Amino acid sequence: MSKIAVVTGGASGIGEACARRLARDGYAIWILDMNRTAAETVADDINGRGGQAHALQIDVSDPVAMDEAAGQIGAQSGAPDALVTAAGIIETVSTVLDADLAEHDRLWSVNYGGTLNACRSFGRLMRASGSGAIVTVGSINSYVALPLPAYCPSKTAILRLVELLCVELGRHGVRINGVAPTFVLTPALQARVDAGERSIEAMLTVNALKRMVDASDIADVAAFLLSDGARAVTGHMMPVDAGYLPAATFTTFPGGEPWSD
Repeated sequence: MSKIAVVTGGASGIGEACARRLARDGYAIWILDMNRTAAETVADDINGRGGQAHALQIDVSDPVAMDEAAGQIGAQSGAPDALVTAAGIIETVSTVLDADLAEHDRLWSVNYGGTLNACRSFGRLMRASGSGAIVTVGSINSYVALPLPAYCPSKTAILRLVELLCVELGRHGVRINGVAPTFVLTPALQARVDAGERSIEAMLTVNALKRMVDASDIADVAAFLLSDGARAVTGHMMPVDAGYLPAATFTTFPGGEPWSD
């Protein structure tokens, strides 16, 4: 019998990459996404390649809907072996003082609230079964301040949630970790680039490795964290950032960089 994986936000971007990677690893996938058509397209493609996938439309910010989804999946497939909480939205650069509070609240309800709802609803199923692994999607914003006054704190909150649930769920044999991507050229970010709101050149300037991170890079790390190879790893947020975090401070050292080439 196939292991079961649930992926929120699995219809595009990082979530889609995770769903496809886990399907290749032999999981039967449940794709939960607001976009029914896109979720069904991904599920159909996975099925057409010999995998197993189902699509379910859901607003992750709705805790009642998430409980209902968990109940449906639990009744049909049993407690999931893996959960990836990839549903999220990004925002336009702004200041705290002038941010649009309606946008702020919507982003928090999806990014943090959606992660919390999924971890609660499916975490209960895992707790009852005595096993399971969860990967959340945080960000380099989980560690450093960038001028995204809703997105940045929401991703920091996800890091703390991982640490709390690590202890709470560990007693029941359930692990939880996160991935912390740098800028990933997902459709959402590409739209910002096309609108002139982001610059690929500027993103590459900061990275220690002069390459963009793509969604498959995130999916590979998520797959590892969900695997038995990470059986002793829980409570951590793993940067997948091409060296952004150390380079961001190293390259701004007032004494300059130590090389001349």
